[in-house]
Amino acid sequence: MLPPALSFLLLLACLGASRGNLSRDESQPTTSDETVVAGGTVVLKCQVEDPDDSSLQWSNPAQQTLYFGEKRALRDNRIQLERSTPNELTISISDVVLSDEGEYTCSIFTMPVRTAKALVTVLGIPQKPQIFGHEQPIDEEKIARLTCRSSGSKPAAQLRWRKGNKELKDEGTEVVEDPNGKTFTVSSRVEFRVTKEDNDAEVTCAVDHESLQNVERSTTQKLQVHYKPTAKIEPHPMYPREGEKLRLQCDGQGNPVPQEFLWEKEGSDTPLQLSSDSVLFFPFLNKSDSGTYVCTATSSMGSVVAKYNLDVSDASPVPSTSGPYHAVIGGVVAVIVFLLLSLLIVLGHYLIRHKGTYLTHEAKGSDDAPDADTAIINAEGGQASGDDKKEYFI
Repeated sequence: MLPPALSFLLLLACLGASRGNLSRDESQPTTSDETVVAGGTVVLKCQVEDPDDSSLQWSNPAQQTLYFGEKRALRDNRIQLERSTPNELTISISDVVLSDEGEYTCSIFTMPVRTAKALVTVLGIPQKPQIFGHEQPIDEEKIARLTCRSSGSKPAAQLRWRKGNKELKDEGTEVVEDPNGKTFTVSSRVEFRVTKEDNDAEVTCAVDHESLQNVERSTTQKLQVHYKPTAKIEPHPMYPREGEKLRLQCDGQGNPVPQEFLWEKEGSDTPLQLSSDSVLFFPFLNKSDSGTYVCTATSSMGSVVAKYNLDVSDASPVPSTSGPYHAVIGGVVAVIVFLLLSLLIVLGHYLIRHKGTYLTHEAKGSDDAPDADTAIINAEGGQASGDDKKEYFI
C-alpha cells in the first residue's frame, strides 16, 4: 500500500494528464469540404471549442495566409471576413474561378500547432451545346448523322438527344480535356433514317450537369428533308361549260417545290405547254376541248403525273349545288302564286254575284207589265210607295 502523500501525487498526475488530453481534443479546429459553381461564392468556416488564447488562421492551397483572426493578410477583394471570434473564423470567396479549387487550411497556433483541411471543389459550367450536320438538306430515306458538342464542363457533362418529344439513343460519346487542363469538351453522335414527315422536325441536344441546378441548357435545330413531289389538278370554275373561260391549276407540292410543268392531252402527239407556269388556260371552251389532260410536275427530286378528265357541258346552266336554298325560294313563290289565284277566284265570285243582283233588280216586275210605263212603275224602286200613289179616274 502506497503512502498517502505518494497516492495524492499520483492522483494529481492523472488529473493533469487527463486535462491535457481534453485540452488537445478541444483545441482541434474543425472545417467542412465545400462545392461551388464557377462564378459563385464559397463560405469557409473554422471552429474550435478551446482556442487556448490562440487565434485562428485561414490559408489558401498555395499556403498563403488569407486571414489571421480579424486581420487581412492577402490583398484580394474577393475574400471577405464574415465572422471572427475566439472560437470561430469564417471567410467568404466570391467570383470563384477554377484556379481557386484546392485544399484550404485552418490553423490554431497552440503547442503544438493544430490544423484542419477544407477541400473546395469548383464546378465548370458547360457551354451551350452546338449541333453539326444539319446545315444541308437530307434526302428522304437517307441516314441523318448529327453531332452535338459542349465545352467547359467540370466534371465532364452528359448529353441527351430527342426528336420532337421522342428520345434518341446516341451512337457514342467522346470526352476530351480542354487546353486549360481543368475542364472537358463532350461530343455525342446520333444517326437515324429520315422520311418526308421529318421535314421541319426539331432535333434537340441537351446538357446534363450538376452545375446547372436542374435548369436545362439545350440547342434545337430544324431538319430540312428533300422528298419527291406530289401534284393534283384543280379546275376553275368547277363545272366548265361551253363558251366559258377555264383555268386548270396543277398544284405541285414537295421539298423543293416543282419548278417545271409539262401539259399534254391524251391522244395528242404535241405537248400543249412546258414552262414554270402551273396553269393551263382556255379562253373559250369548245366541245372539242373535252378529253383527258396530263400535268407532269418536276423538281430536283423527280417527277409526278396528275390527270384531269375535262367534259365540256352545254351552255345551259348547270344544276346548282344550292338545292335546299332554291327549294325554299320555290316554296315561297308557290305560296304567293296560290294566294294570288285564291284572291282572283274570290274576286271573280264577288263580281259575278253583284252582276246577277243588278240584272235581277232591273227585270223584276217587268214580266207581267202590259207596257213599258207599267213595267217602270212596277219596278222594285218604284213600288216602295205604290199603294200611296194610286190614282183613280172618274
